[in-house]
Amino acid sequence: MKRVVFNQKGGVGKTTIVCNLAAIAAASGLRTLVIDLDTQGNSTQYLLGSGGLKADRSIADFFEATLSFTLQMPPLMSFATNTPFENLDVVASSPKLEELIVKLEAKQKIYKLRDALKKLKGYDAVFIDTPPALNFYSRSALIAADRVLIPFDCDEFARQALYTLLDNIQEIRADHNDDLAIEGIVVNQFQARSNLPQRLVNELKAEGRPVLEQTIGSSVKVKESHDRHLPLVHLERSHRITQEYLALYESIAG
Repeated sequence: MKRVVFNQKGGVGKTTIVCNLAAIAAASGLRTLVIDLDTQGNSTQYLLGSGGLKADRSIADFFEATLSFTLQMPPLMSFATNTPFENLDVVASSPKLEELIVKLEAKQKIYKLRDALKKLKGYDAVFIDTPPALNFYSRSALIAADRVLIPFDCDEFARQALYTLLDNIQEIRADHNDDLAIEGIVVNQFQARSNLPQRLVNELKAEGRPVLEQTIGSSVKVKESHDRHLPLVHLERSHRITQEYLALYESIAG
């Protein structure tokens, strides 16, 4: 299964969702790959530490190889780096992604990630982190994926942006990827005791939006997880937020 986590709005928890769901999948015995398409490289650093952006191989190297007509394209797995966690690898991000984007768009390489993932062997689950923009890399991910998860933080601006996002996903589905399914909207940093988040969630459900029942709350434990480069399932399995991630994973994996 190939999942992309995407929202055009920044700060909604894409990286945290990608890395924690991937870590749970790996801990459950699935050979799991994270692909970090965000130039900020937060997933890379979360899983590999602060030196992750200096990995020997990166997703930028993969895309650079697609620009060469003389090079036989190596398999995507050859660009992966082992993480410290069993069954979990990452195709690291790189600052070079920024300088490559114009060339990739000009050469119409938008389907190369899809083609590489179709040939990918040795992995049971793939999670793709994306930049907070509808650009070449996020489009490539949506074209390549089977399912998309949409993180949502509960405010009115986020809701208006969500409507545009859903329209954009449906357009990509119609034009490029008939198999892409919206797996659901993940309500993140949810404050159950506050009236506004609960009202917004109820309104989205009443509109028929695909809001997942399992929400993810807020906790300083998440920031500690980032700081220590340890997904929550490896940091503190019994913690409330970890249990919410485990429940979220079970709801989509089952």
